[in-house]
Amino acid sequence: MRKVLLAMLCTCLFIACGGNVGKEGDKAQKERDLAARQQLQGVWIDDNTRLPMLRIKDDSIFFVNQAGAPVCFNISGDTLIAQGAEVVAYRICKIEDDVFQFYTSLGDLVSLHKSDIDTIPFTYQPAPGPKEEVIEKDSVFMYQGSRYRGYAYINPSTKKVFHPVMTDEGMIVDNIYYDNIIHICVYQGKKRLYAKDIRKEMFEGTVPDDFLQMAILSDMNFMGVDAEGFHYQATVSMPDDLSCYYVNLLIDNDSNLSFKLKE
Repeated sequence: MRKVLLAMLCTCLFIACGGNVGKEGDKAQKERDLAARQQLQGVWIDDNTRLPMLRIKDDSIFFVNQAGAPVCFNISGDTLIAQGAEVVAYRICKIEDDVFQFYTSLGDLVSLHKSDIDTIPFTYQPAPGPKEEVIEKDSVFMYQGSRYRGYAYINPSTKKVFHPVMTDEGMIVDNIYYDNIIHICVYQGKKRLYAKDIRKEMFEGTVPDDFLQMAILSDMNFMGVDAEGFHYQATVSMPDDLSCYYVNLLIDNDSNLSFKLKE
């Protein structure tokens, strides 16, 4: 019986000691990660071009001449984890007081050294704000002897859309764009028959989610009138890209709105 109790006691002590060692190890690793992040504070120069490439301040990375959002990051062991529209991991090769080497997402080694001049020119361009211009579009269609005019007002909004792009150095950064809210309305003479604000989120389940998340509602056209109702066509596009989806909007005779991808 004593042997059993002694074995149980030893087992409990082993588990307790192991748990403490694990906690102490985690704490030590976190301290090393914080120390590494502190070493990275400052402006870093590309060893090849001898030009500033990035600036690290607190938990943010600012890229030179990049008109977009700074990238939040943290250090976990031998990995720098950048958290933008996409989470990207960069394997760290070396961090010292004035040396920073890591591998890009393409597997290329980037070698940087820290600037010893605090006033070295570093051009960071904050993302521009949303445009203020409202674009008005209208078309006229005749149906069964009646004249219908459909309007579309493309209104810039303050809702940001983050679109990841790759820099020349192989780093993933977020360009910032602003989505639109498009107001549509249909008149017969002076009588307003329908009016509604259209937002990108209304196309969830119609446009693929991964595309919709990074796209903007860029355009809208009144396409005509027939026995089914009023027809519009929306364009959901990727910023600075030719890829897009066309969504057909139908406003039926009971003012119900439905969406369908253009085939």
